[in-house]
Amino acid sequence: MRRELATMAVEQWGVSVVLACRAFDISESCYRYEPFLSDESALIADWLESLTQARKNRGFGLCYLYLRHVKGYRRNHKRVGRIYCESELNPRIKPRRRLNRERPDPLHPPVKPNQIRSILMADQLWNGRTLRTLNVVDDFNREGLCIDVDFSLPAERVTRCLDQIIEWRGQP
Repeated sequence: MRRELATMAVEQWGVSVVLACRAFDISESCYRYEPFLSDESALIADWLESLTQARKNRGFGLCYLYLRHVKGYRRNHKRVGRIYCESELNPRIKPRRRLNRERPDPLHPPVKPNQIRSILMADQLWNGRTLRTLNVVDDFNREGLCIDVDFSLPAERVTRCLDQIIEWRGQP
């Protein structure tokens, strides 16, 4: 925009180029710049248009590779990308489909003792050291069947505790 104003000032009012550039705060090289390869840009735009019309899901990367390897166009990819974006050829991004998942059946509360048991493990001390806890609870009457606490609970110790509960109360 400023370049056009400076050009108009030089042509209509006879102001020098240096003064017009200072007035509109542009450099002289910007004033004298002439864009080139505009016909090549139009050719690239036509190629990109035909490529995206043929296949709607073809993005910039595939179009550029096609131009480079098939058409033999060896120019900068940033230029092709700029023309691609200016032509608004970006493919539509499909929204993700949500999976319809069936909700699981609600949990039924136990109606008699020794039907469902819960095992809860893990805790932590104030200093960050882990403390293993084995709590076996009957869900019907919230009775604690076994409580075992230590810094390490090997599998043998857990199975021994569960076997003792089975001997005492039977299997759930």
